[in-house]
Amino acid sequence: MESTTATAKGKSKSNYFGNHLPISCFLLIFLLTLSTRLYKLDEPPHVCWDEAHFGKHGSWYINRTFFFDVHPPLGKMSIGFVGYLTGYNGTFAFDKPGDKFNGHLVMGMRYFCAILGCFCVAFVYLITWELSQSVEASCIASFFAIFDNGTVTLSRYILLDPILIFFIMSSTYCVIKFLNAKNRPYSLSWWLWLFLSGVSLGCAISVKFVGLFVILFAGYSTVMDLWRLLGDLNLSMVDLMKHFLARAICLILVPVLVYSLLFLIHLKVLNKSGKGDGFYSSSFQATLQGNDLYDAKLPTYIAYGSIVTIRNYRSGGSLLHSHPHLYPPSVAKMQQQQVTTYSHKDENNFFMIKKHNVSYNDQQPLEYVKNGDVIRLEHVQTKRNLHSHLERAPVTKRHYQVTCYGNNGTGDDNDFWIIHAVNDEIGSKIAIVKSILHFVHYNVKCALHSHEKQLPKWGWEQMEVTCNPKVNHKNNLWNIEGHRNSRLSADASEIYKASFFQKFLESHYVMLQGNSNLKPKEGERTSQPWHWPITYKGQHFSGGDFRIYLLGNPILWWTNLFVLVAFPLGYLYHAVKHQRGCQNQSELQTKLFAACWWLYLGWAIHYIPFYLMGRVLYFHHYFPSYLYSCMITGIFLYYLAESYGMMLPKSDVKLAFLRIVYTGVILVIIGSFVIFRSFTYGMSGPKADMPNSHYTWLKWLNSWEI
Repeated sequence: MESTTATAKGKSKSNYFGNHLPISCFLLIFLLTLSTRLYKLDEPPHVCWDEAHFGKHGSWYINRTFFFDVHPPLGKMSIGFVGYLTGYNGTFAFDKPGDKFNGHLVMGMRYFCAILGCFCVAFVYLITWELSQSVEASCIASFFAIFDNGTVTLSRYILLDPILIFFIMSSTYCVIKFLNAKNRPYSLSWWLWLFLSGVSLGCAISVKFVGLFVILFAGYSTVMDLWRLLGDLNLSMVDLMKHFLARAICLILVPVLVYSLLFLIHLKVLNKSGKGDGFYSSSFQATLQGNDLYDAKLPTYIAYGSIVTIRNYRSGGSLLHSHPHLYPPSVAKMQQQQVTTYSHKDENNFFMIKKHNVSYNDQQPLEYVKNGDVIRLEHVQTKRNLHSHLERAPVTKRHYQVTCYGNNGTGDDNDFWIIHAVNDEIGSKIAIVKSILHFVHYNVKCALHSHEKQLPKWGWEQMEVTCNPKVNHKNNLWNIEGHRNSRLSADASEIYKASFFQKFLESHYVMLQGNSNLKPKEGERTSQPWHWPITYKGQHFSGGDFRIYLLGNPILWWTNLFVLVAFPLGYLYHAVKHQRGCQNQSELQTKLFAACWWLYLGWAIHYIPFYLMGRVLYFHHYFPSYLYSCMITGIFLYYLAESYGMMLPKSDVKLAFLRIVYTGVILVIIGSFVIFRSFTYGMSGPKADMPNSHYTWLKWLNSWEI
């Protein structure tokens, strides 16, 4: 009797442990993740790499100062909000990498990113568990994420990447939870995971536009799920339409609403004028407190002698600009002064409006500029006139060159421009902002033009300005933005202010234009997509005496790469055997292969598109794909171990074999992390290629800059 009772108690304990093993392992995984991410988080106590951007953006959110950036707002807004909650007052400049924090309370923002990095690993465990129902596979996948030096490094600084990856992983988890609830349609959990999928997808693309990749991933999964439902003959067309509408609302409408709401908050918070104003239209700037156009008290109408700034009217248009540098002889016969458009506001954007045939002096009677007048535009800083002639433009050869020419305001008749106000009567006065203008060259009969084409390095990579023979082209439109004239009294100008919807659209045009201009610069350190899976080259996060180097743990990354190649081959091998009747696929095989293919798609969608991009690329772009590959590796290694274990004759031998395999895998993972720990937590002393360096033995590839 006692023996029976003892046996029952033993089974009860065993069942209890078995039932709670997934949760116990999850908690252990999370504690290990915290220990790697939070260890020495305050080192180095200075700005590292892109903290110079995103820490600064957080400061601007706290100060409510408007700025321009190529990314949507959620990541930066979250950093600023957490900084505010943790006592940071937004006064640290974040000027450049290496700047000491000197007591500023910025560590809360680092802790925020590090904790989100911990949740990314938690999602790796949960996703793998949902797909495989294997604690072993989930733990292996998680260990590949916990003890990867690169993933740890990327989580420890004030960056957008841990925030982006958090929402990519949460989107993936919510989608798989929703798909796993397919047998309980319209239940509370079904609706919950479908709704949370939409929220997570909206948040992912609200951090960076590459969040679109996880939306495509979720979209593919949804389409395949609907295709499955279409084959269910028990469902009527009305039922199918209900399923479609539920997914459309939660996976299309909800992300759009989340994204729009976050932009509304972004534009409401950043309501003060800042350095980013110049990238946006005059009507956009008129909504920013402190901007010259906000409740503007400027002279409304332009007179001769007025000093003005002139903005190209297209979306994302910049300010007419010149500087003392000349067009080089390699691109232009006439080595005259360059004219460009430039988004930043500076003194080189100011032009004086003069009559075409009379030198200006302030003793002349005041005379307003009228629609149809022939004028000259004198660059205030260099005293040269805006000029064009029958020479081809340096980049757009079908247009004519625009320069600044002359000396002390004196030039020739190629400095003459006819000012036309669109839809206004001839002879009407020219107003700031409201008058939409053409500047037509008097002799050549072409119109002043600007577009998105960037000049090369000799033109400071500013936008090209040309004279377009097609006078009515949409990019030939301009408006007067800034206006100074001591002879005119200021009045409260009625300047049109952009609505939220107009600001929303313009913000996206400007962001997309900014992204398209992110080309590799001469001498800039970039990387290629093929570099990433093989850890060909890393990224410097901190230089000087305390070096941090973003590089994946090569043992883990090369293992993942091996699995990415081996899995399709292994699947093909089993598929051929099954087709030939040599082997029946078990339920476990079918489930694990399906899980791996789904994750393989996630890996590919987040990686392959970078081969098609012309913008500058960096190593950190690969890390979402790396986490998908970790999950594939966890499931694949679990499948291999179980398959070989099944060949063993006795269950106790199989158990011993599996324990040895899993223990060995974990020890290799942890040991490799320890070997390369200095990449993550800091290196000091001579570099690896110098005498007496402690790191020479760690330089496994010559391309590693350690």
